[in-house]
Amino acid sequence: MTETGSGVLKLTKNRAGELRSAENSFRPKQDDIWVPPEIIKQYQLQEGTLITGRILHGKLTGIDTIGGLTPDRYRERTPFTELVAVNPCEKFDLAISGNISMRIVDLIAPLGKGTRGMIVSPPKAGKTTLLMDITKAICACSSGTRVIVFLIDERPEEVTFFRRGVDAEVIASNIDQSIEDHIKLAELTLKHIRSELECGIDVVVLVDSLTRMGRVFNLKGRGTGRTLSGGLDSGALEIPRKFFGLARNIENGGSVTIIATALVDTGSRMDELIFQEFKGTGNAEIVLDRKLAEKRIFPAVNIRESGTRKEELLHSKEDLQKITLLRRALADLGPEQMLSLLLGKMEEHPTNQELLDSIRV
Repeated sequence: MTETGSGVLKLTKNRAGELRSAENSFRPKQDDIWVPPEIIKQYQLQEGTLITGRILHGKLTGIDTIGGLTPDRYRERTPFTELVAVNPCEKFDLAISGNISMRIVDLIAPLGKGTRGMIVSPPKAGKTTLLMDITKAICACSSGTRVIVFLIDERPEEVTFFRRGVDAEVIASNIDQSIEDHIKLAELTLKHIRSELECGIDVVVLVDSLTRMGRVFNLKGRGTGRTLSGGLDSGALEIPRKFFGLARNIENGGSVTIIATALVDTGSRMDELIFQEFKGTGNAEIVLDRKLAEKRIFPAVNIRESGTRKEELLHSKEDLQKITLLRRALADLGPEQMLSLLLGKMEEHPTNQELLDSIRV
């Protein structure tokens, strides 16, 4: 009896493939659907593509959709290399959740479809909580967007924390898995997200963390034979850079938004080098402050250091004027005073719009 099944294509030997499940973090299972070589050739399937089709005795016998498109439309899609990237111009309304952290992010470092953003954080400054809050807020305010949490080389209890705490898909590898497992997961996830973008899907990926991804690929090495100070292979960040760089807003198409954490002030020269490789490549940064966290002032956001490029495309002209005035009023204060004053204003005004309405231009 023919059934319907779906999964993400993972190519195997002999030009065949298997359909893997994102829910299982693309790990192989005994009941994975086998995709014969002739199907792959007939439909010109690429690794990482989401396929839905007819299944008979564990074998894919026909295809209904590829990346949510009919086979004919899939063949006509624009290849990734020909997609035109433009600045993010559709803002995620994070503040609608009412969460104080999200209200601050929405004012200071707004996120839009196609944002390539970093949460720059020292250890124990609240990056995991902030990442979860952003995940929840995007799930709540953008129902038509696919939201993925990507955790690499993560503590298993943190993976459980995310799986139970958010409605998003969680793709993860644990610290007890091999380097090869981490790398295979990152590479297939990269291909899958790129395929979704080609098919016009809006995808948000929240990554924890760029630092651990860099460490993993450094352990594998890229065979360049050159090692930088701190023990970082000069070619180790090629795939992590491609992963983070995948974020973009496509003109008349889909988008990939990536919000990734990066660790600083860990005492590791390698971690510092990894951060420096990514610094400046994004278009939004949320910087967390160690001193604020030590004083238990959360969210420990350094308002002066945080921000978004081209924020005028995400805020209305009137709101941007008022946010600029707000920043100017806070500019001469220290990080603790800035955050405390803003938190006080938010207590006085239940919504960001009310806060902005109280500012006279």
